[in-house]
Amino acid sequence: MGSFLRVAEIINSFDIGGGEVQLLALLERLKGRYALAVHALEVRGPLLAPLRALGFEPEGHPLGGSLASRGAVRAIASLARAFRRDRIELVHAHDFYSSFVAVPAARLAGAAVVVGRLDLGHLQSPPQRTVLAGITHAADAVVVNCEAIHRLVVDEERVPAERVTLIRNGIDLEAFDARRAAPLAAPLPDLGGRPSVVLVANMRHEVKRQEDFLHALALARRERPEVAGFLVGEGDRTPWLRSLAARLGLDGSTFFLGRRADVPAVLSRATIGVLVSSLEGLSNAVIEGMAAALPMVVTDAGGNGELVKHGERGLVVPVADPEALSRALLDLVRDPARARRLGAAGRSYVEAELTLPRMVSGHERVYQRVVSGRHGLAAALGRAGGAARQVAVGGIEFLRERMAGAR
Repeated sequence: MGSFLRVAEIINSFDIGGGEVQLLALLERLKGRYALAVHALEVRGPLLAPLRALGFEPEGHPLGGSLASRGAVRAIASLARAFRRDRIELVHAHDFYSSFVAVPAARLAGAAVVVGRLDLGHLQSPPQRTVLAGITHAADAVVVNCEAIHRLVVDEERVPAERVTLIRNGIDLEAFDARRAAPLAAPLPDLGGRPSVVLVANMRHEVKRQEDFLHALALARRERPEVAGFLVGEGDRTPWLRSLAARLGLDGSTFFLGRRADVPAVLSRATIGVLVSSLEGLSNAVIEGMAAALPMVVTDAGGNGELVKHGERGLVVPVADPEALSRALLDLVRDPARARRLGAAGRSYVEAELTLPRMVSGHERVYQRVVSGRHGLAAALGRAGGAARQVAVGGIEFLRERMAGAR
C-alpha cells in the first residue's frame, strides 16, 4: 500500500451518533484504496466492535482534562508523533474535540488537515465556538453536511467558501433494506393496526425536545385517541420524559423502547416518523425514516427542512410548537394516501441524493484536491480574519511553545 494516499481519521469516541456512524461507513468504503489509520481521543463505545470487524484498531490519545490542560498538549504531541511515524499525508478530524488536537498535530507533522463540521455547535459554549472557528480557519479544507452549517461557516465565521465543501450524509440502502425486512430483535407493543408515530433520538440532550413530541401526541389524541407513539433512544433524561408522559395521560399509548439495534425494522412497522430537535445538523434519523418510506414530520432546524422539503417529502413545523406538530400529525393520520405519497417521495430522494457511494466519492474528491494542491498554514491563516485568525495563530504558537518546553 506504499503508493496509496496515507490518511488518518480521528474522532472523539465510538459512541453511537451520526458522525460516528458516518465515519464507520466511510472507512468501510475507503478501505483497500487508501492507507488508513484510525485515532480517537477515547477508545470506547459500542461502535468499536464493528470498527474492529473492519480490521481497524484505533489508537487512543486521551485529553485527560480540559482543552487548556497539559493533557491536551500531551494528546497533540502524541498525535503528531503518530502522524510522523505513519508518514500521514492527510488528517481528517470529525468533531470538535478531535479537531482541537488534530489540527495543530497535523501542522506539527507536516500533514494536510480536513475538519468536519457536522452540527451547528449547539453542544459547545460560546468560547468553545470561537476556538472551533479558529481551528476551522486553520484547516486546509472543511466538510459540512447541510446548507445550514455551510451558511454558519462561510457567512458567520468567514471561512473562504472555496475551502468549504458540502457533502451530505450517505446511507447504505441495500444494508438498510435488509435490516428493515429482518425480524424484530425484541417485540413491539401490539397496537392492533392503530397508527403509530416514531421518534428516534438520544435522550441525553435537551435539543432533541422529546417533550414537544409528547405534548403534541397528547393534543392529537384528543381527536384521534387511537394514535400511539414510540420513542427510541436512551439517556439520563429518560425518567423525566417517562414522568411527563404519565402526567399527560399517555400511559398505554406511548412506549419508551430504549436503545434498539433494529431501528430499520422498527421504522418499517410505524406509520409516521418525527424529529423535533431545536438544533440539528443533517440528521441520520431523518434520513433513515425517509429511507423507510415514512412520511416525516420535522422541525425547521438545521438540515431538517433541507431533507424533508415541506409538502414534498414530508411536513416541516416550527421549533418548540407542539400545537403545529399535532396539526401536522393529524393531517397525515386523516389522509393516509397523502402520507404514503410523501413517504414514497422521501424514499426516492434518498435513493437519488443520499447514497453511500455519493458521500464517499465526495470525500475522496476533497482528499485528492487538498493533497494535490494544498496551501500551507501561512496562506490558510492569511485568508482568515478577526478573532478566528487570532485564535488559530495564537493557539498553534502557544502549543508549539508548550511542546518545545516539554522536551
